[in-house]
Amino acid sequence: SHTEQRGMKYVAAYLLANLAGNKGSEAEIKKILDSVGAKVEADKLKEFLKAVEGKTAEELIAAGQDKLAAVPAAPAGGAAAPAAAAAGGDAKAAEKAPEPEEEEEEEEGMDFDLFD
Repeated sequence: SHTEQRGMKYVAAYLLANLAGNKGSEAEIKKILDSVGAKVEADKLKEFLKAVEGKTAEELIAAGQDKLAAVPAAPAGGAAAPAAAAAGGDAKAAEKAPEPEEEEEEEEGMDFDLFD
């Protein structure tokens, strides 16, 4: 949601502060956000700091990765892999990428030249 996206700037600034060896305090986060011209909403920042209180950056990243793991992702092969599986295709055949076909030169049949 839009509210979550606006809150991401606090997460990013917090992680940047931690990466620089700092604790990610309110002052540090404000300084980072001010440096890029981002508007700091004091109430949102305090809410964020309360939510991360007592947690390390590593713990927050791990929790975020767990949440991302729960998000369904499209297969890399698009619809081809499910179609092959549904057709009862061999797994090895489904993994093999189709050979790209060479395009035939169509210039002979063109009625005009693009570079005239």
